[in-house]
Amino acid sequence: RNDDLFTDVVIKAGGKEFRCHRAVLAACSPYFKAMFTNNYRERNSLTIEISGIDRKMMEILLSFIYTGHATIEPENVPPLYEASNLFQIKQLGDACVQFIAEQQDPCNCLGFLRFAEIYSLDNLVSACLRYARENFTEVLQHEEFLDLKPKELKRVIDSDELCVCKEEYVFEAVMRWVNHNVDKRMSSLRELLGLVRLPLLHPTYFVQVVEGDPLIQKFSDVYDLIYEARCYHVLGMEITSPRTRPRRSTGVAEVIVVVGGCERTGGFNVPYTESFDPEDGVWRPLKKLPEFTKSEYAVCALRNDILVSGGRINSRDVWMYNSQLNIWIKVAPLSKGRWRHKMGVLLGKAYAVGGYDGHRRLNHVEFYDSHCNRWKEVAPMIEAVSSPAVAGCAKKLFVIGGGIEDDVCTNVVQCFDPETDSWNLRANLPIAKNCISAASLNQMIYVCGGLTPNIFCYDPNTDVWMNVAQMDYKVENCGMSVCNSKVFILGGRGTQGDALDTICCF
Repeated sequence: RNDDLFTDVVIKAGGKEFRCHRAVLAACSPYFKAMFTNNYRERNSLTIEISGIDRKMMEILLSFIYTGHATIEPENVPPLYEASNLFQIKQLGDACVQFIAEQQDPCNCLGFLRFAEIYSLDNLVSACLRYARENFTEVLQHEEFLDLKPKELKRVIDSDELCVCKEEYVFEAVMRWVNHNVDKRMSSLRELLGLVRLPLLHPTYFVQVVEGDPLIQKFSDVYDLIYEARCYHVLGMEITSPRTRPRRSTGVAEVIVVVGGCERTGGFNVPYTESFDPEDGVWRPLKKLPEFTKSEYAVCALRNDILVSGGRINSRDVWMYNSQLNIWIKVAPLSKGRWRHKMGVLLGKAYAVGGYDGHRRLNHVEFYDSHCNRWKEVAPMIEAVSSPAVAGCAKKLFVIGGGIEDDVCTNVVQCFDPETDSWNLRANLPIAKNCISAASLNQMIYVCGGLTPNIFCYDPNTDVWMNVAQMDYKVENCGMSVCNSKVFILGGRGTQGDALDTICCF
């Protein structure tokens, strides 16, 4: 081509003429093949002018067509990919994509991300997002960050994989972006702040910096987010939302803790306390439960600690697991000894509900005041039950089903309102069962167990029950917990009285 031997067509681009061979162009580019073989005006033209591409890009493009080599640089890769896309030269386009993936740095990764989204390059989009998230604190220092569109910034920070050592950096990044053009970006503040994990900010920082920010003070649309964070700092782990889940890079993760249990009916009680991280599937040992010979006790999470109350032996004893120190501490005893009861958390208080005292089933209810280390009684339930399901939801405590006599169960749902210290009845559980479990997620209550495979869901706002799922097996006395916005069902006792090691998630 450079010697102008046997050329039969002139390609004109950016004011420069390139003498080429139709056969070579058609062999490498479906674009040129269609031009030269179909009934287009250019088919018989000796000179063909290409618009939308400058002379430098055409030179590189033709060099690749003739030699299989091209000089790809950060400055020319976007227009070069556009040219390869226009002329349908896949090998060159793939080379551009690979170059971008390998040449990312904090200064250019966001520009490459926008480019990848324009051309729907899904693999490259994932690579750019991953790089931006892994290097977030460096990326936000460059001008590209301030030029992001709202939806682009949302995609970057809306991830558990965003690498920050503390959530304060994410808040500061969002506010810096908004303040760069307040008039146009203020409307995006609510959506973006909803992606910042405000409850995980240090309480002092939250009060002094977040609540003290002038923009936040005058923008009422974010007040619900501020209120949620305030409640979290007061009530701790009882509040569950996407904003209370730690990012993986912080080294903190939501885990499920299993306390004690029995290996089989009539078998040995086990003393082990273990945590399970659903993200990596690993079980990790924690401090063993003291007085593990007891059975039929109740367990609940209170803020970031764990309470174990009652049980067949020493039925008034209460132990608290301190997660920061990895130790068990004996706290104030129950005012009423019990076993086969349940515990539930409502508005930062752990309630011990119902159960059996060796003589009769109980309607007695009390809650633990962690500030003064005392148990305080509240109004008794309408109906005494043992082995019910208990869950706090929508500012009420729900006691679902349970046993009322030997081998006799109820489907009654009892609802406690702490504001009035009173109980009322709600829509009955679809079947009468005891030895069932409950968990609350997204203002709904999920119930399973009782040797039925059904998983029921209750909406406190409509007072309606639904059958939402079915397990592959029947179980009772299983553990049920919410972790990472999913419901987990663990262990329990099967139809033959055998202990199960299964984990079910939905």
